[in-house]
Amino acid sequence: MTYVVTWGLVAIVSAITGGLLAAMKNRDYSSWAAWCFLFPPFVLAILLTPTNAGPPPPRRRLGDDGDPDRSFL
Repeated sequence: MTYVVTWGLVAIVSAITGGLLAAMKNRDYSSWAAWCFLFPPFVLAILLTPTNAGPPPPRRRLGDDGDPDRSFL
């Protein structure tokens, strides 16, 4: 039981840390937070990536893929 609680706390802390680091490095923070939640060692990957120069990445929603059949999203 303590293993599950420990893993859950590590996953939540790494997701928050990964999202904050990605935002500081001008990257998509939501995807990095999700990947760091699933695989906590990915925090090391975001630490090793260089800072993204230029404008921040655009926010994509479900209906932004250009598919006319899914325009209601």
